[in-house]
Amino acid sequence: MKLNNMKNFGGAILGLLLFLGITLVSSTTAQAQYPYQDQDYYRRQRQYERERQERERQLQLERQRQASQGGWYDQYGNWHSNSSNNQGYYNQGYYNQGYYNQGSNRRGRNADNYGNYGGSYQMRQTALNAGYNAGVRAGRDDRRNGRYNPYGHGEYRSGTRDFNSGYGDRSAYQQYFREAFINGYADGYRGY
Repeated sequence: MKLNNMKNFGGAILGLLLFLGITLVSSTTAQAQYPYQDQDYYRRQRQYERERQERERQLQLERQRQASQGGWYDQYGNWHSNSSNNQGYYNQGYYNQGYYNQGSNRRGRNADNYGNYGGSYQMRQTALNAGYNAGVRAGRDDRRNGRYNPYGHGEYRSGTRDFNSGYGDRSAYQQYFREAFINGYADGYRGY
């Protein structure tokens, strides 16, 4: 009888030791597969810092280039060059592009007063429609709130509403979108 009790006790001890050994080995294996818990966080932080430094460097280069050409920033942070090909806000801007100039100085595809930055017809029309509609909404909101700042809206800055990568070039889409946004903003602000 004593021998059977001894075998049962020994078997229990052996089972317990086996369980503890498996637990220890499995935790060591998991630790070896991923030893640094915060590795992804630090990798993302380094990537973010590199991208931020690159943006700052590009911005500094752009400012140096613009300063060498001469010019000024308006109240919205837009650069206006003093070069001979820039004839001023009223000759290049809104007043010459459409609403006040319905005459012969039309530009762009189908003479719709928008520039031609390339891309397909579908991309261009989608960007113009999305930009104009977003601009009208933003202009109405700003009129209600008593401010005028078309360049301060996130939609204007991103310029990618309704963008689809199948259209092609994102920067051309953004140019169409922003140009239409400004016109829509002016109409919305005036109450059209």
